[in-house]
Amino acid sequence: MKTNPGRFFEDYRLGEVIAHAVPRTVGQGERALYHALYPARAAVHSSDAFAQGVGLPASPLDDLIAFHTVFGKTVPDISLNAVANLGYAEGRWLRPVWPGDTLRSQSEVIGLKETSSGATGVVWVRTRGLNQRDEAVLEYVRWVMVKKRRREVEVETHVPALLASVPSGKLVVPDGLDFSEYDFALAGETHRWGDYALGEIIDHVDGVSVEEAEHMLATRLWQNTSKVHFDVSQREDGRRLIYGGHVISLARALSFNGLANAQFMVALNAGAHANPCFAGDTVRAWSEVLDRAETEAPGVGALRLRLVATKGAAGALRGADGKYLPEVLLDLDYWALVPR
Repeated sequence: MKTNPGRFFEDYRLGEVIAHAVPRTVGQGERALYHALYPARAAVHSSDAFAQGVGLPASPLDDLIAFHTVFGKTVPDISLNAVANLGYAEGRWLRPVWPGDTLRSQSEVIGLKETSSGATGVVWVRTRGLNQRDEAVLEYVRWVMVKKRRREVEVETHVPALLASVPSGKLVVPDGLDFSEYDFALAGETHRWGDYALGEIIDHVDGVSVEEAEHMLATRLWQNTSKVHFDVSQREDGRRLIYGGHVISLARALSFNGLANAQFMVALNAGAHANPCFAGDTVRAWSEVLDRAETEAPGVGALRLRLVATKGAAGALRGADGKYLPEVLLDLDYWALVPR
């Protein structure tokens, strides 16, 4: 048999390291498509001149281009037979990705636990994205619910202990970054690090209605082959599930209105795809300021932000029972770099 049906839960082993195919060289084409698919317009990722004004040699590719590319490599080995992508932790962007870089991915299996139904199990992996010089550009943990091939097979159980958030002292600031001469007019807003108060809720106002063709184009762009995003026979309701990363990028791009100066994502503390998203849904976004930290880079501060993608109102997250409201699609906790 020459075809690959993908891995099932019982095919994973604790400590196993998986080298994912296929390396991908990324460039200005990915940037153009990313900015066409999402309303992304962060100045540092749009303009070489702006990036050079803050100490970089040129404009790096958007942080989420790196994330989606690295993530997409892992799908055939980790989530081809997934029921759901459950969460993220301990994510860090370690260095910028530049046009012309070639990215590859590798993952270590760090946790396994069968679900109570016996039909599925949860797999935890720590994934690293590497460039052509074998330098790590990104790392993160995610956990996925995967189908079992045979219910009767028993698998060793281990649930990893993960940090609730990446400590601010572990954030990696791109080499040379200097916001001391930051051009607020060209960036689009005047808000500095000190203008954001802990607990502040920011309604990003705008919305984007998800189209079937666009979300499939985006998912193919990252070479994500997960069946549930393309094949209507994979779900009982006959609907294609929107790739969670598509929702992340929509929400992050929408957050420009109110967070235009949050130029870099540098850590992913936690994340949950709270409810499924389908074509026809209109995605809106709001953010909550969770924490602030200083960095050693000139003029650079860090904000810890909760980014929520929703079909509902800003500020609404959970019901009286503590569960996510049905209109909430994404709850993402991340660190961003902003001018002080």
